[in-house]
Amino acid sequence: MKKYVLDLIVSSVDHLTDKYILLKLTHDEQLPMMLPGQFVEIKVENSPQTMLRRPISIHYVDEQQNQLWLLVACVGEGTRHLARIQSGDRLNCVLPLGTGFTLPSNTEERILLVGGGVGIAPLLYFGKQIKQFGAEPTFLLGGRSASDLLELDLFRRYGNVSITTEDGTLGEKGFVTEHSILGSRTFTRIVSCGPKPMMMAVARYARQQQVPCEVSLENLMACGLGACLCCVEKTTEGHVCVCTEGPVFNIDRLLWD
Repeated sequence: MKKYVLDLIVSSVDHLTDKYILLKLTHDEQLPMMLPGQFVEIKVENSPQTMLRRPISIHYVDEQQNQLWLLVACVGEGTRHLARIQSGDRLNCVLPLGTGFTLPSNTEERILLVGGGVGIAPLLYFGKQIKQFGAEPTFLLGGRSASDLLELDLFRRYGNVSITTEDGTLGEKGFVTEHSILGSRTFTRIVSCGPKPMMMAVARYARQQQVPCEVSLENLMACGLGACLCCVEKTTEGHVCVCTEGPVFNIDRLLWD
């Protein structure tokens, strides 16, 4: 897909919690086509300690409003700086980057979307695409506590939502791979994004069930173009750059124990 360098206009900045913000961005012209699972690289202005762009997953695309949504976890200097921007500001973005999730092949597919933490971000847009295709996705979302689970009403708009929290404050207590839905329902495909230990556990479950599985890796992607080699991952084909060969991979390509 063609890549663009655009100065996007900040339509709104929603502070969902003290850690997470939702950026809604637009442009004077029609935004380019973007796939679920792809990401953007944002230039962080006026932040001397932030030399490189920050990779952010495409959270949602609102075609009617011509908006791109980005869910940002404010965990470092660069992302904390993004939390201070205001409506009307502009962000220089390179987009769309990377590969996307595999879209449904038929309406009978039963796709499970498993997310943890800010890893839930790309699953909302993918759920929307699955729903529009005519299939029914199931979301399995996990967090440490109830405050880590965001925009549940939006996720429920596109599919059934099951929840786990480590402290039991919402949904079932435990990890996503311990949720009862995994023992009561069968799925034809699994997709996951979140902390690597969680994705590795999901991959083990998928292999046990002999279900195809894709994961979206969160390696450090400083350039998004395969030049800096920060995001290299060892695969069955050798070492590859996650930002160009991924971030979405079939688990059969990954050399995970």
